Amino acid sequence: MNVHLENDTYEAVVVGGGAAGLSAALVLGRSRRRTLVVDAGEPRNAPTAHMQGVLSRDGMSPADYLAAGRAEIVAYGVELRSGEVTGAAPDGNGGFVLTLADGETVGARRLVVTTGLVDELPVIDGLADRWGRDVLHCPYCHGWEVRDEAFGVIAHPTMPAHQALMVAHWSKDVTLFLHTSAEPSEHEAALLDAAGVRIARGEVTGFAVEDDRLTGVRIADGRTVARSVVFAAATRLAARDGVLRQLGAELRETPFGEFVVVDEVGRTSVPGVWAAGNVTGPQEQVVNAVSRGYRAAAALNSELVFGDLEERVAGRPVG
Repeated sequence: MNVHLENDTYEAVVVGGGAAGLSAALVLGRSRRRTLVVDAGEPRNAPTAHMQGVLSRDGMSPADYLAAGRAEIVAYGVELRSGEVTGAAPDGNGGFVLTLADGETVGARRLVVTTGLVDELPVIDGLADRWGRDVLHCPYCHGWEVRDEAFGVIAHPTMPAHQALMVAHWSKDVTLFLHTSAEPSEHEAALLDAAGVRIARGEVTGFAVEDDRLTGVRIADGRTVARSVVFAAATRLAARDGVLRQLGAELRETPFGEFVVVDEVGRTSVPGVWAAGNVTGPQEQVVNAVSRGYRAAAALNSELVFGDLEERVAGRPVG
């Protein structure tokens, strides 16, 4: 079925061009949908040199992965535009009007929001500069590469022991730096002891670095504890959910921050709007984001197929 569209109206606009967004766009392009991807170019994993745990792409750089994805979607006629969506509103006909940062507006019958999140890092001198290099956040992403090294873990304010207990599976030399966190509970202390994790008390003030390699963690009392790798979880994860908030999507509070509510195929509470990837939660690594983007796009296409058929049967104009 060919649906008439105005020149500035797309059947689907994907807001965000990371793994989830490109996956959704690939499915939509292959489904013969006029699709636009608007990408601000700020992927969460940009500081990381390699991505791991992605079957057949293990060790590939995130930049190369995204470049390959862009080439694939363009081959199916998907349009790719660099920019940021700064405004979103219903168009009164079941679709949406999006405003870009340059002032241009585009129309969309349906939306897939895949804008990701921002890690709000602990405020420690030098931490942000080493993020993704030897200050890491995820043992599944980095644990194999740094296995058996001397690990330090900066305690999370609300879950002080959790990350140290996890990474102790990858190294037997782990020190938990309480930093500004409270003491572990009696049960947590027992688990830390069972895992062989040592506890260093005192606020972390920075890092010792030699030849651009981390060599230690500095504490306010003047000590420097030798470590070659540090794990640090973000204190809060801030979803890039401006488009979803403007459209009134339902959000939920979690221990990691506020995230949009979606069903099993990524459908939000706003009719015609799907979301996928890290904008929906903190654990959507690349493989999960790809899967969620695929599901959202397939559900979106299905809705358009059957919705347009129902419109035709009812005798009302389509599009």
